[in-house]
Amino acid sequence: MHLNKLLGIRWSVHPLFVLIMMASVITGYFLELLTLFALVFVHELGHVLAARGFGWRIREVKLLPFGGVAETEEAGSMPAREEIIVALAGPLQNLWMGLTAWALGELGVISPEWASHLVQANLMIGLFNLLPVLPLDGGKIVQALMSCRLPYHITLVWGARISLFASASMIIYSLLPREGVPGIQMNLLAIGIFLFASNWSYYRNIPFIFVRFLMHREGWADKYRRREGLAQPIIVSVHHTIQGTLRRLVKEKYHLIYVLGMKGTVVTVLPEEQVVNNFLTHGKPGSAVTELFR
Repeated sequence: MHLNKLLGIRWSVHPLFVLIMMASVITGYFLELLTLFALVFVHELGHVLAARGFGWRIREVKLLPFGGVAETEEAGSMPAREEIIVALAGPLQNLWMGLTAWALGELGVISPEWASHLVQANLMIGLFNLLPVLPLDGGKIVQALMSCRLPYHITLVWGARISLFASASMIIYSLLPREGVPGIQMNLLAIGIFLFASNWSYYRNIPFIFVRFLMHREGWADKYRRREGLAQPIIVSVHHTIQGTLRRLVKEKYHLIYVLGMKGTVVTVLPEEQVVNNFLTHGKPGSAVTELFR
């Protein structure tokens, strides 16, 4: 379900949200659903405005019952600091909306019951989005923090693994009997299944996501080189593969590749862009790095 463009971005509603909308009409909770939609929209608008402030190019935003997913042109190449700020911009919207609802309730502008509902809804959306599960804000923050120190390929793999474990835990929790909660928690189960399926697909597509990262690498690596002033060495043997070398790239570092010979002496030093460009041009990820300087 697609909406009109806003801020030059296409907005769409995920089918899961549409199903919940239909269920709310049948069960008589349409006003609550409309409120949820408005809160989710403002939450995601916070992400969009923060991203636009950093000059990100956003193609589309898909609204989900608990937040949204923004598709950006620069996916995987933005600085971790920007990624964290953009991720936090969503829950911050729920913070000010929740505080505003509480204040309006205290002043008698709206009923205490409605104020309590708005506070709880904002609290639920804000805290849920801080869970360490992709594509939730908490998952993005965890992945951004890992990318500051760890090779980016490891960041992708472990970001997906943590998300799969957390979403599987969510599914199990929704099935467990709890005092005062009869039966299965269907909403939590549906969201858990969606997140698990989404992250399983993400995990399987890591090779393509990593190639997209490499395609944006040259321009950003040059910025990191100028900012840091020093290159971080990556030491490999002559038998090391091009793919293995590329998987050791840290997103916010510029690298020089030191290739060691059989006796441990430095055979040659390769700038990272030579390795990246060779891979993108010729492929052959299993080839030894020695093929780059023959």
